[in-house]
Parts: sequence; structure tokens; C-alpha cells
Amino acid sequence: MVVQRTLKNVVRASGVGLHSGASVYLTLRPAPENYGICFKRLDRDPPEIIKAVSENVSHTNLSTCLFGKDKKAGVSTVEHLLSALLGMGVDNVLAECNSEEIPIMDGSASPFVFLIQSAGIREQTALRRYLKINKTVEVREGKKYARLEPFDGFRVSFSIEFDHPVVDSRSCSTVVDINEINFIREVSRARTFGFTRDLAYLKKHNLARGGSFSNAIVVGENAILNDDGLRQDDEFVKHKVLDVVGDLYLAGYPILGHYVGERSGHSLNNALLKRVFSDPENTSIVTFDRAQDCPIDVKPVVENFF
Repeated sequence: MVVQRTLKNVVRASGVGLHSGASVYLTLRPAPENYGICFKRLDRDPPEIIKAVSENVSHTNLSTCLFGKDKKAGVSTVEHLLSALLGMGVDNVLAECNSEEIPIMDGSASPFVFLIQSAGIREQTALRRYLKINKTVEVREGKKYARLEPFDGFRVSFSIEFDHPVVDSRSCSTVVDINEINFIREVSRARTFGFTRDLAYLKKHNLARGGSFSNAIVVGENAILNDDGLRQDDEFVKHKVLDVVGDLYLAGYPILGHYVGERSGHSLNNALLKRVFSDPENTSIVTFDRAQDCPIDVKPVVENFF
């Protein structure tokens, strides 16, 4: 059977919010079956729990942000943690934080993967529920588009286009079949990035106050300004894949389908989910009594006795 999974132990981390610049303490806790992914704002009185689902998305300006109950206080920059949880096959988690934003860590999902591995993963008894895409659904905005197609697995195809000498056009497209091994090897280490030409916009809109060379790729006029350069030749487009995986986990279930994106971002990704859920015939919920019948390779949980 392909069953739901949660964390085995509580795990904690601290960091800075990319846009808020605030210090953030994050705790990931195991959660019961069918709980999903929820965030808990400990700094609210009383503490507030926010479910990570697409209908709770408040805004998508350079990150994905979720509303709280009062539509005023929520949690932002959730996509990297959600990406790591989906990539590692975790269904149920409570993520507690003391601020409005999840810490950016190093700008990738890799630190969150490490946290999940450190906590360990525990199998539960209820079957994992997948959201199967039955019909092709697409949203467009000018030359940008995002599409979900029926597919026997979870595949992400993405293309970017930046008019910048540092961005190699030969490394602007990729296709990744998302499972735990591929996510860790190909996607998880890709960092968020920004261009110095956009600094005036970011400052004007009070964004990226916590940004630094330690948590983002900084692209100057003619060169990457980070001393260590890129981690992989296609790190720019692979980070967009990382974002897609996190944004699509707001469906509330892992997806069986093929995502195709051209210069898409958080806004179009969320609009795509809303379009998907606008018609019940677009999707169905499926489970698998036998692991060999699941089109996504599910890595067995290995118990650690030490």
C-alpha cells in the first residue's frame, strides 16, 4: 500500500525572512492522518493555524503567501518548505513559526530536506490520496502560461527567458520527473535569484529586506556576484521547478499530472490551481493498494535504530 507519512520526531530551525528581514524560529511537528500541511503562527494571540491550500492564498508577489482567518495576518514565503515536503513524500505536518514569514534559509529547499531527514519519516495507516488530472487545464498571461495535463506520474517541464548576458539560453529549459531521488539530486539545491537591476523596485515595495549573498543568487549587470557562482548550470530554471512543486502542493494532495510552464510564476501557478478546481471533472482522487501500481516511485521508509 502507498500510505500517508508524517515526521517521526520534532525538528527545529531558525533563520531570517527573505522579505520581512525578521528573525524566524521554525518548528516542524508530526501530524495525524489526513491533517495535511498546516502553519501555526505562535506570535498571534491566540495562536492561529493556517491550512496550506490554494483557497487560502492571499497574494503572490515574489512569493506565495497564505491568509489567516481574519484575512489580515497569515504566513508568507511558504513555497520552499512545501516543495521539500512534497519532494520527500510527507503528507501531514504542523509547521510552527513566530513570524509572518517562513525562513529563507539558503534560498533553496535543501535545508528543509535536511530537517526532514533529521526528523525522520514515519508511515501512517491511511492510504495516501493523489489528485489525478483528468483534463488539460491552462492559464495564460501574455506570453506566459501554465498548464496541467493528464500524465501517469508527476512531471514538470519549465522554460524561462531572461534578457541578460549571465543567463545561458542553453540552460533555460528542463524536464524533471518528480520523485524523492530526482527532487533531492536535481531540484532541492537550486536557490532563489535576483537581479541588481531590480533593487530599486524591491526597495520601493519594501521587499527582500532579508536578502543577502547567503540566501540568493545575486546577478549583476555582467556577472553573478556570489563568490561560489552557480551550484548547477541550470540552477535558474531548476529553482523555478522547485517553486512549482511547492505551489502545486497547495492543491492539498500530491498531483498525478504533467505541469508545463513558460515563464510562469507564483501568480499563474495559483491561478492554474483555481482553474483546475473550478470544474469537478478536471480531477479525481485516487489511492493505491499496491506500491507497484503507483506511477510515482515511493522510496520505502528505513527505520533508524540509532
